[in-house]
Amino acid sequence: MAAKKTTPSWSDVKTKLADFDRTGLLGLVQDLYAASKDNQNFLHARFGVGDVLGPFKATIERWLWPDVYKNQDYSVAKAKKPIADFKKAIGQPEGLAELMVFYCEQASGFSDDVGLDDVGYYDALVRMFEQAVTTAMILPEPQREPFLDRLEDIRAWGQGMGWGLDEDFNASWRKAGLEIET
Repeated sequence: MAAKKTTPSWSDVKTKLADFDRTGLLGLVQDLYAASKDNQNFLHARFGVGDVLGPFKATIERWLWPDVYKNQDYSVAKAKKPIADFKKAIGQPEGLAELMVFYCEQASGFSDDVGLDDVGYYDALVRMFEQAVTTAMILPEPQREPFLDRLEDIRAWGQGMGWGLDEDFNASWRKAGLEIET
């Protein structure tokens, strides 16, 4: 009877890594670093090297506010990936709040700029807005206020947009215990 083949897992890799010495492990990390820009961004974020948020923001901007004159398309999934990657790399709440609020600013700005008509795009914006409010609220008050100010601008923008954005943004705002000024 032939041996059953299984898909390799982290456990298999971890077992192999146990055989590496320091030099071998550094060489492996160097190869991974050289293999992709995503790996570089992850390692820069993990170790706090350079402009940690810049590359993540550039990716969000590219996929939420594409150059329509160059026939670039937008992609919610590709715009959300840098936030997930940052969360895995470091998960620092202030950085996450910055990326989430930036996502909302880019999505609302592009929508306003081109008159976008895509319910999936707006649904993703609503979900990110709620996550951004929730993340901002866990920060100490002095750090929280600038994010809430920016989110309030997005909430106000959504009041005349349709697609139920006003109700959804307001619901997220109230859920966080924030008052809506009339």
